[in-house]
Amino acid sequence: MRHRHLGNSGLKISEITYGNWLTHGSQVENDIAVKCVHTALDVGITSFDTADMYADTAAETVLGNALRGVRRESVEIFSKTYFPVGPQGPNDMGLSRKHIMESIDGTLRRLRTDYVDLYQAHRWDYGTPLEETMVAFADIVRSGKALYIGVSEWTADQLRAGAKLARELRIPFVANQPQYSLLWRVVEAEVVPASRELGISQVVWSPVAQGVLTGKYLPGRPTPAGSRAADEKGGSEMIQRFFRDPVLERVQALVPIAAELGLSMAQLAVAWVLQNENVSSALIGASRPEQVTQNAAASGVTLSPDVMALIDAALGDVVERDPSKTTLESPVARRRTDGWGSDESLQNDR
Repeated sequence: MRHRHLGNSGLKISEITYGNWLTHGSQVENDIAVKCVHTALDVGITSFDTADMYADTAAETVLGNALRGVRRESVEIFSKTYFPVGPQGPNDMGLSRKHIMESIDGTLRRLRTDYVDLYQAHRWDYGTPLEETMVAFADIVRSGKALYIGVSEWTADQLRAGAKLARELRIPFVANQPQYSLLWRVVEAEVVPASRELGISQVVWSPVAQGVLTGKYLPGRPTPAGSRAADEKGGSEMIQRFFRDPVLERVQALVPIAAELGLSMAQLAVAWVLQNENVSSALIGASRPEQVTQNAAASGVTLSPDVMALIDAALGDVVERDPSKTTLESPVARRRTDGWGSDESLQNDR
């Protein structure tokens, strides 16, 4: 397992990060989740990503229990806040000072740790002044509850605004967590160049496009029983953006490329995102320990320019590149109607 610096910081994280969205506390039994975490450690993964809203806080608890007894200094733990938790009262979501301060304490308690290495704004909050959010993050960093600050699915302009305040507050804002894969490249045109300029790197989620890039979904064929596309609680709604015959046909064109390289389709997909020098790590999830072992093997794989060109030719025009699609990942905005904030149009939840 190789490691890369996170943004322009001195922190190194593993090229593969183990994430527990959609699995721990919901889709996977706790004993299997623990085995997956221990397998991740065995193959050299040191970075673990979660969020308070995953399985309504249960995922953080499962991860904290799974890491019990592991030397704290030997792992990097990431978590996030924004989305609703608990009874979903008026202050149970967003990036207000109240929600952030209460969220970090709950996260640390569930993870059984005194600090997280990276604390992230899970989305942009149209209902809270950015300065309020960044000052709260600064106070968390200065209190020692988080070492570094990051965000998820922010646009290039939002990253610049956040980075400006972070510099003024002298806190390390070093990471963005966007969706990125062979099929979803919307961050390449604007977010990645802005991030390079700002000293921010990407920790990317869904590098296998919700399983579509494994090649197991065949055009014109029924959805395999037990797959994520068939699981209404496991991300089937998100996968629909890729679940079209033209996309599935193009994905099948990658099969001989992966075979020639001696890689599985999933390994090819994960290795591909790691070719981007602005990507520090690729997030993988797993419902079985062997999936962790297989996907971790993508670390250190180098794809030649010729192979990269073959991949682009195989996928053709089914690749989504429109940078405006980043805003589609933003959650429903808390519309300001009190005259104090801009009346932003509602965005779609992911």
